Amino acid sequence: MSEPVQPQQNNDKAGAGKSGAQIIAPVKVMTGMQVYGRLLSYVRPYIGVFFICVLGYIIYAASQAAVAPWLGWTIDQVETRSSEGRILSPILCVLIVVVRGIGGFMGGYSLEYIANHIVHKMRRQILDQLLAVPVRYYDQNSIGRLVSKVTYDVAQIKGAATNAITVILREGLTVIGLLAMLFWVNWRLSMVFLLVAPLVALVVHLATSRYRRYSRQMQDSMGDVTQITNESIKGQLVIRTFNAMDFVSGRFTTASERNRRQNMKMVATESTATPLVQILVSIAMAILIWFAMSPELFASSSAGELVTFLTLAGLLAKPIRQLSGVNAIIQRGISAASSIFDLLDSPREDNGGSFTTERAEGLVEFNDVGFAYEAGKPVLQDISLRAEAGMTVALVGRSGSGKSTLVSMLPRFYDYSSGQILLDGVPLQEYQLANLREQIAIVTQDVVLFEGSVAENIAYGVRDKVSLDDIKEAARNAHAAEFIERLPLAYEADVGDGGTLLSGGQRQRLAIARAFLKNAPILILDEATSALDTESEQHIQQALNELMRGRTTFVIAHRLSTIENANLIVVMDNGRIMEAGTHHELMALNQHYARLHRMQFAEVVEPGPELSPDFGKQRNNFNPGELA
Repeated sequence: MSEPVQPQQNNDKAGAGKSGAQIIAPVKVMTGMQVYGRLLSYVRPYIGVFFICVLGYIIYAASQAAVAPWLGWTIDQVETRSSEGRILSPILCVLIVVVRGIGGFMGGYSLEYIANHIVHKMRRQILDQLLAVPVRYYDQNSIGRLVSKVTYDVAQIKGAATNAITVILREGLTVIGLLAMLFWVNWRLSMVFLLVAPLVALVVHLATSRYRRYSRQMQDSMGDVTQITNESIKGQLVIRTFNAMDFVSGRFTTASERNRRQNMKMVATESTATPLVQILVSIAMAILIWFAMSPELFASSSAGELVTFLTLAGLLAKPIRQLSGVNAIIQRGISAASSIFDLLDSPREDNGGSFTTERAEGLVEFNDVGFAYEAGKPVLQDISLRAEAGMTVALVGRSGSGKSTLVSMLPRFYDYSSGQILLDGVPLQEYQLANLREQIAIVTQDVVLFEGSVAENIAYGVRDKVSLDDIKEAARNAHAAEFIERLPLAYEADVGDGGTLLSGGQRQRLAIARAFLKNAPILILDEATSALDTESEQHIQQALNELMRGRTTFVIAHRLSTIENANLIVVMDNGRIMEAGTHHELMALNQHYARLHRMQFAEVVEPGPELSPDFGKQRNNFNPGELA
């Protein structure tokens, strides 16, 4: 049990921090006993219930061991034709079974009570941790493997905490009780069991290392199965469209086959180790019976005493067989627990700030900000930008130029590697994380809706803090009320899993209504009208104009027609600001923005007046007052 348990590989080598790309420290390697000890520490709050469990199994083991003396005593009573024994023996038979049943119930129910509380607590911890780890953690781990921790891994832990402990306590105490009685009846003969103990220990040790290795491989393959299943369900329309059913089926078959092979290796090991242990024990019992039936011992013992001794030896077979098979369950639980503890020990988002504000003014400043997902591969470089409160800043540029990465640092989904970002003159790291995010509303092109009603999705997370009138007002402002009120249950209508019962434009309008309801001073719009048709977009654009009024707004847009009235347009490429200014200034500059504009509108724009080559650099620190 002392073999170190290797945590799952964490490939996150380039977490960006305040002083550059940071390397996540590896999780400390724990031995199997350390992992199991940590798992059993979850039992500590239920120590009283655990004592009841142990007491129940002691009663069970004692009643099980009492079968042999009862049988031997009954044989002696038959030989003597005792009338008293004729009455007591049946009563004792029933009493032994009743006591064993009571003990089994006490032990089994108590242990299940503890195990289900542990599983409940562990699932909560996993979900809380998944919501607290940095966004980067999701960049490095597939959703399937994370879901597998909550489903498959927790199930393995429950097996180790219930089935394994049940067998260890119930059958272990039974073996101890039977051996104690054997030694009490004839300690010399009982010493035979000690001769095979080293061989049994060797078989268990060899099986343990294989169990653990195969358990880790089963977890990995089960994560692949879960991942492909999730992708297939979510992307079933794409799969059908591209006739990729055979391709997906092939991937799933490969992953499932790998999982099947690892399971069969585990079964093969278990099916080999358990019979070996049983053979060794049976050899010891055969030797024991051979000595027990010697004429010398038979001559000095009654038939009842001999039956008692042989029954005790025979009763040892079942609990020893069950104990020899429990090792596989324990090793599965240890590997699963190691995987879960690896997640629970992962560093959480840095929330070291203490500054709070009831409502920010909305002044945002980027000062020489740099960022890299991987060390030595900068995504943003030397970004300097000033957005006054209430100002609209549009970010344009080709895909991969760093626009989304830049705005994702405002709510601190990622922390910049160099430079500084300030909100109302206060560095973002000095804000309490929850308070900072209260100041920001986000509407992205990938709308996320949750299973539930329309009202619950508009008021997501704050349903108990707002009235239905507030929700309806937000829906009207987002031009969503017109379709919501046509639904059979209106605001109580179910949106389906991920909003599948609504169209893309309807989902987008619910997301905008959610932003209206939040009423945050800073607004991020990442292609917020991308899923809308032309007519809907006109209505939504009016709603967005109303939403943006009085708020500092960052708009990411590829359609330049939607951002021509922005106070500041920032053109990005390769993680740098190439130029910045108003629509008219950038068209007059006749460089990057003008070229993008001509490409979209097929216009021929006459070259404007020649401007200073430093204009773009000056625009990085743009002040709206300069346009007055």
